[in-house]
Amino acid sequence: MPIMEPFSFASSDQLDYPVSIRIASLEGEETPIPFSTLLERPDLRHVGSNKSPHSDLYVTVQVWAGSKPLTVPVQTPYKWFRNERKWSEWLTLPIDYSTLPENARLAITLWDLSPTGGEGAHGHAIPFGGTTLPLFDKDNQLYKGRQQCFVYRNKQADGNDDTGTPAFIPRRSDMGASKKGTPSSVDNDAEEYDRLMDLLKKHEMGEIPRVDWLDQLAFRGIEKRGYGSAKSSLRLKAIQRQQEALASANPDTSKSIPVPSDFLLTVELPRFDFPVVFADHEYPPPPISSLQHLSSSQSGLIMKPTPDIQLGPGISRIDADDETSTGRLIRVYDPEVGARDNPAESKHRRLVRSQHRNGILDKDLKPNAKVRDELNQIMSYSPTHSLSPEEKDLIWKFRYHLTRNKKALTKFVKSVNWLDLSEARSAVVVLEKWTDIDVDDALELLGPTFSNSAVRAFAVKRLRKADDNELLLYLLQLVQALKYEHISPQSRQDVSQDSSLARFLITRAVSSLTLGNYFYWYVMVEIDDRSSEQGQDTREVYTKVAYDFMSELDKQPGGQEKRKTYKRQAEWIRILSQVSGEVKEANESIARRTDRVKHFLADSKNELVTIDPPLPLPLDPSVMITGVIPEETIVFKSSLHPIKVAFKTSTGTKYPLIFKTGDDLRQDQLVIQIIMLMDNLLQKENLDLKLSPYKILATGTSAGLSQFVPSMSFQGILNKYGNNAALAYLKQNNPDSNGPMGLRKETLDTFVKSCAGYCVITYILGVGDRHLDNLLLSPDGYFFHADFGYILGRDPKPFAPVMKLSKEMVDCMGGVNSEHYRQFKQYCFLAYSALRKNSNLILNLFSLMVDANIPDIKLEPDKAVFKVRDRFHLELSEEEAIRNLEKIMEDSLNALVPVMIDRLHGVMQAFRT
Repeated sequence: MPIMEPFSFASSDQLDYPVSIRIASLEGEETPIPFSTLLERPDLRHVGSNKSPHSDLYVTVQVWAGSKPLTVPVQTPYKWFRNERKWSEWLTLPIDYSTLPENARLAITLWDLSPTGGEGAHGHAIPFGGTTLPLFDKDNQLYKGRQQCFVYRNKQADGNDDTGTPAFIPRRSDMGASKKGTPSSVDNDAEEYDRLMDLLKKHEMGEIPRVDWLDQLAFRGIEKRGYGSAKSSLRLKAIQRQQEALASANPDTSKSIPVPSDFLLTVELPRFDFPVVFADHEYPPPPISSLQHLSSSQSGLIMKPTPDIQLGPGISRIDADDETSTGRLIRVYDPEVGARDNPAESKHRRLVRSQHRNGILDKDLKPNAKVRDELNQIMSYSPTHSLSPEEKDLIWKFRYHLTRNKKALTKFVKSVNWLDLSEARSAVVVLEKWTDIDVDDALELLGPTFSNSAVRAFAVKRLRKADDNELLLYLLQLVQALKYEHISPQSRQDVSQDSSLARFLITRAVSSLTLGNYFYWYVMVEIDDRSSEQGQDTREVYTKVAYDFMSELDKQPGGQEKRKTYKRQAEWIRILSQVSGEVKEANESIARRTDRVKHFLADSKNELVTIDPPLPLPLDPSVMITGVIPEETIVFKSSLHPIKVAFKTSTGTKYPLIFKTGDDLRQDQLVIQIIMLMDNLLQKENLDLKLSPYKILATGTSAGLSQFVPSMSFQGILNKYGNNAALAYLKQNNPDSNGPMGLRKETLDTFVKSCAGYCVITYILGVGDRHLDNLLLSPDGYFFHADFGYILGRDPKPFAPVMKLSKEMVDCMGGVNSEHYRQFKQYCFLAYSALRKNSNLILNLFSLMVDANIPDIKLEPDKAVFKVRDRFHLELSEEEAIRNLEKIMEDSLNALVPVMIDRLHGVMQAFRT
């Protein structure tokens, strides 16, 4: 019998993924309405598209089936268009593919702004046009990839089964009219247009191999023939002829083919590795016993006998006592079910790699120019990129050649099948010959996807070369990486014998008070985490690490004193937690709460007035505190009532800090740590943006310390100084009649640089809930953000811009036409380019935090790293990325909704005060 080609597909009932669609762009044009007509027709005069060919539109999408809506509509955010209508926005609908019926379709309506409303009005908007896109094609396969949809002008999308706004128009070959008459040249052109569009879509989906030089020739040929433009009217002319032909062939037909406008809406549907075929849910027949309780009116029902099934040799029926058995099921082995490898692919991999496992010739194997280009392309992949089987085989084949490339190690480790013991042994031999790698690659190897102890030990070997200052930048993530080490909580031996990373961290923490201080508190927080996500075994692992750390301290000269120091810090935190908890629970005025705290701190029994010997501050162990200053205590008016406390230091200065209970500060701690890291990366590029992130330390899952920086919020400055408030505030503190705008030049430079740094960094991290109360400005011009309760694109406010660039910030620079604003933009571009070069390091740090119980990460841990990666736009060239950033800055500055929300927020805060 002939050998059948393998075909892999998925069924829609197993696709538990929300329906999503990317609204890309709208192309097309129409004849403008004469000005005289607009004067006579007020209902047309104020419609946005009648005044500008690139007027602002928004799009709504709704799932329909059976001529009824299945979901509420979702819509694109506000978008301002300059030269083209381009959204590039993904919309997620509240329904999964697994629950879709076969006739499901997307009703997509484009809305135009109109203050007068009209037929089909949607508030102050009227339909610009609509289109209805089916989700399954005629072969019951799920549509995927880019789709070009015809738009029906001035119509709302019709979601009925016999829709009047179909996205696709039947072709001549699919209609009865095709059998009558001779096709005209227009018909032939339309058929050729459809053929070319099908081929272009297959090329885009990767179904046609890419040959660059041949592709360029084909694209030029398509453009010369006039098919490349979305504004081509050939298809529309053919539709009109098809309509006439259908009418002549079927005179009794009551409904003709609807004719769309000259507009085409381009959308994109999710792409899947395999075709997705519609499959309805199968419901098991009711048990026989349930049929015995039929009513008398149904007692005459006769059940059909169960069909007899002849089973082939070697196949047995499912046991009758199996609770899932219906008597009609047989077990069939499918190698693609579950996590099992496809045996054919596994055999192929073993055969290919057995030829390049121990061969002496492999050591001298060199790639040719074409293969070298392919390898360089693979090496440029981000850490989140998955390698194909072919790419893995290519890396394995030239593994010896790649040992001189430090960026190739992580790709090589990903290409190894570590479950194959023989292959794993060979890989470890090659690993030992690899050149030194960068720290970002070492951090990637310590992530959850790499479990081989030899690989993780190689990464630790690289970290040993880092000094204490560099190690401190990644210490938070390295403590999290202990979760992925092979540490057994039940084992009686030291963790250092189970884990090279634990041994390394304990050794370095013992030898440095600063590293030991932060290491101790990071581990204590993990022990304190009793959430369901953490698990008892993980807490026991960190308990074991803490015990071994303390034991190692006892063995070192001066180690017992350090151990006593950490215990004194813990007692100091306990005392602050006690008074903070009492103040938070007390039903008293702010003045009474403040007096209560002052009295508590001044009580000698609490041993805070005088601290002897001086105690290293957990927040910053380089600061030695000698006592509290009770009279400078402040209790803030908020729901958690954080306390500001000032301490005397051994140098005679004051160190004010804020202690808070009832709030998880780990997310704020992570953001501040990443800002410090990014500042370090920018400094290495000789780019000092005057960043001044305040220190913050979580001492538990619901308590922590943060440094208090003397400053004012932009809202407070605005309330006090009025127009151009920030400039007035800085001039009052830094006047200079000879300086720019009456201000010291150094102060203005500091403000411009720090604004640029924080704008770029908060954009990359997706910091949300930005308003004038958490934008702060110090008297010497340092601008910074506070309160990082929303990150990774989350924001409680609607239509929030992706970057917070307010008018108040720009006014302080002299306005959008000033030289200082142009410098600000240049600093933003330089900072963004520098951080894009180090994107792998930042992404690897976030990948190590996916199991850290950070609130906004644990919401979607699988997507957290991708959300950060998307902000870097690594798919764009540097020039394209800079242009995209500039557009984001313009959109943020010109957005009206954030201004209204800022004003409303200010009114609400004033009302509360």
